[in-house]
Amino acid sequence: MEKLFKNNLRIAVAFVTVIILCLALVATYLICPGTPGKSRFMKFEGYIELPKSGPLNVLDYLTINSSTLFVTSESSGALFKVDLDSNHPSLSTVSELPGGGAAHGVALIMDRNVAFVTRSEENTVDVFDPTSFRLLSRIPVADDADAILYAPSEKLVYVANGDAQIATLIDPERRITVGTVPLPGKPEFPAWDSQTGILYQNLEDIDSIVAIDLGERMVTGQWSLAPCEGPSGMAISSKQRRLFAVCSRNATFVVFDLELHRVIASLKIGGGPDSVAFDETFHRIYSAGKAGRLTVIQQDSPNAYRVLDEIHTHYGAHTLALDPVSHRVFVGYASLFAHPRISVFSPTMVNDEPKSAVEGPLDHCH
Repeated sequence: MEKLFKNNLRIAVAFVTVIILCLALVATYLICPGTPGKSRFMKFEGYIELPKSGPLNVLDYLTINSSTLFVTSESSGALFKVDLDSNHPSLSTVSELPGGGAAHGVALIMDRNVAFVTRSEENTVDVFDPTSFRLLSRIPVADDADAILYAPSEKLVYVANGDAQIATLIDPERRITVGTVPLPGKPEFPAWDSQTGILYQNLEDIDSIVAIDLGERMVTGQWSLAPCEGPSGMAISSKQRRLFAVCSRNATFVVFDLELHRVIASLKIGGGPDSVAFDETFHRIYSAGKAGRLTVIQQDSPNAYRVLDEIHTHYGAHTLALDPVSHRVFVGYASLFAHPRISVFSPTMVNDEPKSAVEGPLDHCH
């Protein structure tokens, strides 16, 4: 009996030891972002470290203009301004504008030196000076203010209010709400077509997209994004008449024809995709997802696409921005106990190559 007890005790101790080691490995991975997986198609240039507040830091939207990157924090409500160092991104200067309520999207109107940031918990759009980085005013809006953009043809700031299932329209000169557009579902992300002046809004809960005439302030069309489930990020090529959407619930990338009003191509990509960007010069599409994958897609023609690589980043690194001038890709990392950070990648041109092998991140901290 005593022998049996000792054997059971050894098994229990071994089991507990394995559990502790597993938890330690998971904690180490979450705390320590390491180095992104290697890729023949993208060069990792380093990290831009941001200030932290509290043990958990979750970033949301990244918005770039010229040599300035704006980053929002969903967890703390802070807005970061990164003055990019073109030669050494890791040496970029970071400023912080604190704020209450989760911060999400940023819309910039640089010729007027004014910008707008949404705050979902406080149901406001904050107006700030992007140069001095000073808060100017606050505009009350409907529930769950999230994505935002500026439509220059109508001189309106457009805000997607997710839970309220409406869009709010703001006059950027008077800094007041001037109208709303009821939507048939929960809006996630908008994209503006510069060629027609039509705004396209995806609806996360019904897997659809709608066209909005901002002048008439009404929905003028609605189409399915199937096989997309849970559309999240979108990007648009007005010149090619193509809209690119990523789908969070079934890890899919779809291409929507703006003339035929239907999906013409789809690919499986990294899990939990949340953001997407299109490089018109290099014909590349980039997507980042919560599973910690940066997916690189090659556009061979407006109707043909293939995955070049899926680069391991870090769990929760779900948001990105593309600089159309330098062609750098900036990916925002969530963090546990460590500082949140932005990883910087630059494209490597490899002609007619198949998808490269996937390699995991190295297990060390920076």
